[in-house]
Amino acid sequence: MKRLLWMLMIVAACVGGDPPPERVLLVTTTTVEGSGLLEHLLAAYHASQSRYQVAATAVGSGAALELGRRGEGDLLLTHDPEGEALFMAEGHGTEQGPVMENEFVLAGPSDDPAGIDGMTDLAAAMDAIARAGAPFISRSDESGTHHREKRLWEEVGRSPTSARTDWYVSAGSSMDETLRIASQRRGYVLTDLATFEHLRPRLGLRLVARGTPPVVNRYTYTLPVDPRNPEGAHDFLDWLLGPGQAVIAEYGVDRFGDPLFRPTADDPGD
Repeated sequence: MKRLLWMLMIVAACVGGDPPPERVLLVTTTTVEGSGLLEHLLAAYHASQSRYQVAATAVGSGAALELGRRGEGDLLLTHDPEGEALFMAEGHGTEQGPVMENEFVLAGPSDDPAGIDGMTDLAAAMDAIARAGAPFISRSDESGTHHREKRLWEEVGRSPTSARTDWYVSAGSSMDETLRIASQRRGYVLTDLATFEHLRPRLGLRLVARGTPPVVNRYTYTLPVDPRNPEGAHDFLDWLLGPGQAVIAEYGVDRFGDPLFRPTADDPGD
C-alpha cells in the first residue's frame, strides 16, 4: 500500500510540475559557433523564456542547406547567398531574410612570405600568395567561406584545384579547425573576421589583408517548408530578429574597435 501511495505521489508531482521545454533544432554554420556567438545567443534566448530549448547543429552552409532539404532542421542560419537562393527556388523554404553580417579577411604567418601585408584587394592578395607558392589552407567543404574563396580565385583567373599544386591545401574542415591547421603550417587562410578574432590569442597568425571596401559576409535565416516544431522555430526567429539583434551588436569588438557582427534585420532594402 505504501509503495502504491509513493508511486501516486511521484505521478502527481510530474503532472503538476512544469512541462519539459520543447526542442527546436537550429542548423547553422561553424563560423557562428567558432566565433563564440552561438553560445552567447542561445544563453540569452534561454534566459528570456522557458518553453523552448534550442539545440544547434553547426556545419558548413552547404551541409546546413542540405539538412534543410531533408527536413532535419526547424530553422537555418547560413552565409551562402547563391545556395540560399537556390534553396528557395527549389521550393524548400517558406521565408528567408537577413540577420547579421561581418567581413572576410586574410590571415597569415607573422613573417608574411607572400608580402601581402596591408593589401586591400583580397583577390589580388590571394593571387600574390599563389605566385609566391606560399601555403594557402582552404576549407574545401562547400561552406559559405569556401564558396567565397572560389569566387575570389575566379576574379584573378585561378583554379587551384584544377592542377596539382604543393602550396594549396584542402583541409575539408570547419573554420576554427582550418585556422588551427593554417597556424600549424604557417599558411594563409580566408576567414571571417569574428572567428579569427575569437581564436587569435591561440593562433600563430595575424590579420594580413582586409578588403576596402570590406568583403561582406552576410548571414541569412531560412524557414524550411516542413519544420518539426514550427511554433518553436518562429518563437526563436522572432527573438533573433527582435531582442537578439541587440545581443548580436553587443557581442564584442575586434582590436580595431569594430563590432564582430553587425545586426542587419532592420536594414532598409534587405
